[in-house]
Amino acid sequence: MPSRWVHEHRFPDSTALAHALAGELRVDLEEAIGVRKAASLVVSGGRTPLKLFGQLRTEKLEWSKVWVTLADERWVETTAEESNERMMREHLGKDLAADAHFVGLKNPAPTPEAGADWSWRALSRVPRPFDVVLLGMGEDGHTASLFPGSMTLARALDPSAPPGCVAVNALKAPHARVSLNLAALLDARRIILHIEGEAKWHVYQRARMPGSTAELPVRAVLHQKEVPVDVYWSP
Repeated sequence: MPSRWVHEHRFPDSTALAHALAGELRVDLEEAIGVRKAASLVVSGGRTPLKLFGQLRTEKLEWSKVWVTLADERWVETTAEESNERMMREHLGKDLAADAHFVGLKNPAPTPEAGADWSWRALSRVPRPFDVVLLGMGEDGHTASLFPGSMTLARALDPSAPPGCVAVNALKAPHARVSLNLAALLDARRIILHIEGEAKWHVYQRARMPGSTAELPVRAVLHQKEVPVDVYWSP
């Protein structure tokens, strides 16, 4: 379903994708620094972006003027293996990118319900609108931690809600989580959906068709008409 809001970029393998996307992100961040003396990048967890992070952290850029944060986080200690913040710092916060400002979402609150507002306040240091929001997608159609079946999904996807963080307890996802809501994800100049593998390509194709966002939450990102979306895919 062609759309002037969604543009697809397909690559033969993940290495080619990582090199191309890292260069694209460098240009976006450079342009932001040129305009407002600072840039902001929102990234996602999981294994998919690791090769990209390895390339991006070597790109020549005024990293001291770049703020990096997360689209979502598992409510675990930041030293835990499952922590997105730990992944972000270990795989992106090295080499040239070590000079960037990294802001996590996890805080000392005992639950994401108690800590969600605190998480959002932490992002007050990050320049907004975000220059780039880099999202992934699961084979169930979730993006960030907006999972189908989550009790808070309708509130998280409410287009009239103010930007913020929401607590997420999804039956099929390990760990309670906190996630940016749809309004926060759309408070951006550009969104990039980074997916790999044939299975995710088929889910993405389904999500491009009209249907329920409760079934495939990524539809809320793909069908909005506020922020351009670029889809980067490799087998």
